[in-house]
Amino acid sequence: MTDKHLSTQPYKGVRDFYPDDMAIQQYLFDVWAQTAESFGYERVEASVLEPAALYKAKGAENEEMVNEQTYTFTDRGKREVTLRPEMTPTVARMIAGRRQELSFPVRWYSIPNLFRYERAQRGRLREHWQLNCDIFGATDFTADVELIALAHQIFLNFGADESMFEILINNRHTMRQAYELLGITDEATVTAITRLNDRKDKIEAATYEAELTKIVQDQKLATEITAMIESDDPGDNQVVAGLKELGITNVRIDRSLARGFDYYTGTIFEVKDTHPDNRRSLLGGGRYDNLTALFGGEPISGIGFGFGDVTMRDFLETHNLLTANITSPVLAILPMDRTLNLEGQKLAQNFRAAGLSVATDISERKVGKKISTAAEALIEYVLVLGSDEITASSYTVKNLTTGEEMSGTVEELISQLTAS
Repeated sequence: MTDKHLSTQPYKGVRDFYPDDMAIQQYLFDVWAQTAESFGYERVEASVLEPAALYKAKGAENEEMVNEQTYTFTDRGKREVTLRPEMTPTVARMIAGRRQELSFPVRWYSIPNLFRYERAQRGRLREHWQLNCDIFGATDFTADVELIALAHQIFLNFGADESMFEILINNRHTMRQAYELLGITDEATVTAITRLNDRKDKIEAATYEAELTKIVQDQKLATEITAMIESDDPGDNQVVAGLKELGITNVRIDRSLARGFDYYTGTIFEVKDTHPDNRRSLLGGGRYDNLTALFGGEPISGIGFGFGDVTMRDFLETHNLLTANITSPVLAILPMDRTLNLEGQKLAQNFRAAGLSVATDISERKVGKKISTAAEALIEYVLVLGSDEITASSYTVKNLTTGEEMSGTVEELISQLTAS
């Protein structure tokens, strides 16, 4: 025994969710789920524990993530187990396991809890939740268009407009063909260039050029590659053209876009914040047509994206899109003294039965302090409850934002509140 107390802080890189934070988290999850389902996606889930072999398999992820960024341990049955760092290999496993029973194309979404052991920083923690949306069994480019349109709609459903974010698109297959035209056919060289491109916007231009020259061992060739990568000509990219057909115009080709995962085979994309205070990637994904082959049988094509809750909240806060009252009930009933607390509870039940969210302040604070507390909690309406109101069965509700008041019976107030 020691006199030292345990820390009240959570494990480094993870978060506690107090009521206000939990309300925002639930708001994110609700909008994610509603948007995905409006596109016809069905929700799935799986355990946070996976066999470590799933991530060590060829194509599942690069060596840095497998060896340095996973929470991996040996269980009591001597099995090597990993807390899932991403969801795509899991859903690929699930698709492969039921391939004979599923009717393709399959549209799935999930909001998994994910874990990575890495340095905690803005937009990146050791634990987070993430919206994953995937289409399996559709090879046509319109599946790519649909999935990116879904990502675009998520931002709109949170109140954003197209000026707040941009969609960057590239294609792994097209890039491989471009390298071949430049005489680069060695797989290791192509992989090295791709991984360098994944860091291009994080390093100086001179550093990029020097590292590229070292990889290809030819200054002229490095210059040609740089010129090709920095061209923003969309060419005949069907996905970009398809998105514009849908009226989505904040999209452009970015040939430096690489994405970190080795399993991507075709279209890859990211959504980036345009705000100068948060110029970072918010969402990313791509096409992976060979991933299910890791589990045997013919490969099933797939395309998907992941959108983390940390970057989602950063985006909303940066653009002041969390000002709506999403964390509080609509109405607070404020008994004038403790002898009226039960009457306040009974009154609240009537409003709740009509579908309104209601809290009662049963503290012994003065009414003025109760009103201030409700205002600080962003509660829209308050009802001060005294003996006279109970006797007359007539109550007054005040809008804390506008100062306007409405009076009447419970039924009359419910009618007015549900109509507003």
